[in-house]
Amino acid sequence: MSNIEETMVEILEAESRAVRSIPYSPDYDKAVEMIVEHVHRRGGKLVTSGMGKAGQIAMNIATTFSSTGIPAVTLHPTEAQHGDLGVLQPNDVMLLVSNSGKTREIIELIALAKRLYPDIPTIIITGNAQSELAACSDAVLWTGGAPEVCPLGLTPTTSTTMMTVIGDILVVNTMKATGFSKAEYALRHHGGYLGTKSRE
Repeated sequence: MSNIEETMVEILEAESRAVRSIPYSPDYDKAVEMIVEHVHRRGGKLVTSGMGKAGQIAMNIATTFSSTGIPAVTLHPTEAQHGDLGVLQPNDVMLLVSNSGKTREIIELIALAKRLYPDIPTIIITGNAQSELAACSDAVLWTGGAPEVCPLGLTPTTSTTMMTVIGDILVVNTMKATGFSKAEYALRHHGGYLGTKSRE
């Protein structure tokens, strides 16, 4: 077995264990219900945010939700301080992604959002369930906090995998809760392979 193959097996095993260990909590039910109630029923939207690699995961979650019947946008936490906070409206839900739960820009974003709309619901995906961000969120989705597979223990690797999976859990359960159909999917996917397949 080559060094690369050996490392590959180790990474796959470590990340598989981490994904399987993501703990369920009633906050998952709460998060899905908030999205369904505020976005699907009341006509708001999902606003996701994160910094760095977590921000890229937030963007991926938003685009996946948008394609499955839940309007969603990504708000960059720094740009929010320079006017982009205006994208927030009543009945929106915020989904924030921060592995440390201490990201300064996200903490500031919550404060700004609450000043604009004090009752805006917030969901946090985090590796630190005891963090400042977790304490000020309505639903805390803990990744389980498995260590990164990066040999330095620093580069977001395992954590971003788990964040992506948690996003998928939210999307799939929201689709089930809203009864999102293949016909509705086709209306949002005109081109490409998925567009063709959804109209078969």
